[in-house]
Amino acid sequence: MITFENVTKRLGNRAVLDGLSVQIEKGETFVIVGSSGMGKSVTLKHMVRLMTPDSGRVLVGGECISEAKRGDLERIRERFGYLFQGGALLAWLSVFENVALPLREKTALGEDEISEKVLATLKLVEMEKDGDKSPSEISGGMRKRAGLARAIIRNPEIVLYDEPTSGLDPVTSRTIDALIENLRREIGVTSIVVTHDLHSALSIGTRIAMLHNGKIIELSTPDEFIKSSCPEVQSFLESQFITKKGPWERKLK
Repeated sequence: MITFENVTKRLGNRAVLDGLSVQIEKGETFVIVGSSGMGKSVTLKHMVRLMTPDSGRVLVGGECISEAKRGDLERIRERFGYLFQGGALLAWLSVFENVALPLREKTALGEDEISEKVLATLKLVEMEKDGDKSPSEISGGMRKRAGLARAIIRNPEIVLYDEPTSGLDPVTSRTIDALIENLRREIGVTSIVVTHDLHSALSIGTRIAMLHNGKIIELSTPDEFIKSSCPEVQSFLESQFITKKGPWERKLK
């Protein structure tokens, strides 16, 4: 579905991505973890060409997005939904209007069809009763859910999540995790999640990649990841007080 071929990206004198090669399969939840500044969000931005490699290529469904011309670039980008870190809702629009915005901007649907689709999508994220509220009237977790509804309103094949549980309490974080997993099962989207939250990564990931100094130093399933002998992986696990016991334990059996 998405392939990085020997991608290098330098910011200043530092190689944020250093010959990165990886393939993300259709229908999986691929989680990218690592310390701050290790290239997680840079990797995500390359997938929709918000950044372009200095060398190497990024392919989406066999098409090279990193070299695509304007018309092809826009067409490839239509395959994506993007949940920004803060939800990125427009403050002057209601939740309903925020979610409806991509349909109004990018489709010729009538208002009745838009309304029906928005209400169905808000129901998916458990916000069908909150459409008339403004972003300032809802919690951080609800803003994330509304942002997710907007990201999936046009039925993308791929959804990118940038720190979906950042700034949320543990209970709300697990709610977001459940939504990501439900959307993968119910809609069949390919999900790519950038997160510092290893509890989330181990619970929802089909595979987890750890970035360190621009390279993937571990790429494995959750059960393999938690048992990794890589010192950086073990240090990262220990920093979040993670052992083999937890909600991900079901995957270890």
